[in-house]
Amino acid sequence: MINRPIFLNQLINFKDKDLIKVITGIRRCGKSSLLELFAQYLKNQGISDDNILKINFEMLEFADLSYKELHKMVKDKADALNSKLYVLFDEIQKVEGWELAVNSLRVDSDVDIYITGSNAYLLSSKLSTYLSGRYVEIKMQPLSYKEFLTFYELKDMTKDEKFKLYLKIGGMPGLSNLDLNETMITQTLDGIFSTVIMKDVINQASVRDPALLNKVTMFLADNVGNSTSVNNIKNVLVSDKAITKGTTTGVIDNYIKFLENAFVFYNVKRYDIKGKEYLKTQGKYYIVDLGIRNYLLGAKNRDRGHVLENVVFMELKNRGYRIFIGKVGDKEVDFIAEKQDEKLYIQVTETMMDENIRKRELAPLKSINDNYEKIILTTDTLFTNTDDDGIKILNLVDWLLS
Repeated sequence: MINRPIFLNQLINFKDKDLIKVITGIRRCGKSSLLELFAQYLKNQGISDDNILKINFEMLEFADLSYKELHKMVKDKADALNSKLYVLFDEIQKVEGWELAVNSLRVDSDVDIYITGSNAYLLSSKLSTYLSGRYVEIKMQPLSYKEFLTFYELKDMTKDEKFKLYLKIGGMPGLSNLDLNETMITQTLDGIFSTVIMKDVINQASVRDPALLNKVTMFLADNVGNSTSVNNIKNVLVSDKAITKGTTTGVIDNYIKFLENAFVFYNVKRYDIKGKEYLKTQGKYYIVDLGIRNYLLGAKNRDRGHVLENVVFMELKNRGYRIFIGKVGDKEVDFIAEKQDEKLYIQVTETMMDENIRKRELAPLKSINDNYEKIILTTDTLFTNTDDDGIKILNLVDWLLS
């Protein structure tokens, strides 16, 4: 297994802390492998196999396990030890009432608990109530570009060819075993997406109109990086005769939330920089993985600017930032990224070579009157690593690898 230090280090940092470690993320993004990596880390630290309990609830032998049976099984094992038991639960949401078992184990047994789940319902109000804030979420994503290069043998490719491949097939880790076979990659992405839609959206949310869900999914995939609203989506689908006027915005809004809960799409809200307030309208959506997008839409060379925005958005999530779309007067900043005392203003553009584009990209950043870092990311290789009135102009790929 190839290491994923971005996420493994988070687990290591929280080891033995009195918190349930909750690993969330879309199916097949590597959560199970992360648990295996962590188990190997524990063994390397001298912890015995007897002190590590790993259960994958997608295995048939655990299919009918009740939360009471789960509690007893783990407690009996923990009580038989004279030292801490490390408990790794994979896809625990399959056990109804699992929150009760986990909370009780945390209180009455010497255990350190790690759980994974492929749906945001895992962090429902039930979990918050039973665990009373005694958990930390590790938000796992598909491979970043830097990770992508460690998973693939691409020695004969140029820098540009490697990046184009990433934009085409995306970062689902399991694809790295397919020798870049396009047919197998497409089949695998189809399997991943079908599983997500069936298990984590249609079944979990009891979707009544799968055809509408598919149309909403296709719309969001085709419009990553575009300002939109539920009303806009409905109007477009009605005008395209994809749905009837009788379809309510409430249903569409629910289906979008289902897709967000399954970690397929992320909604990014707008923030008025001068007015210092969050805006309720015209947010944007980004997709978790460009390989899935290309599987849905076909890998045409479309909307490259928005595709690059999507890459930057996911990289910022991996780096732990809270992300917003910036509004400054009548201008827009692609991303405001914040964490602790740090704030970044980021513009993303394919090229800065045209003078009009250069002025357009610089203008919003120049109109912000604070001293936080301002960056333009571009695929250009000329005139990067430069500074324009305090605004850094960086090569996008170099930034991804930094």
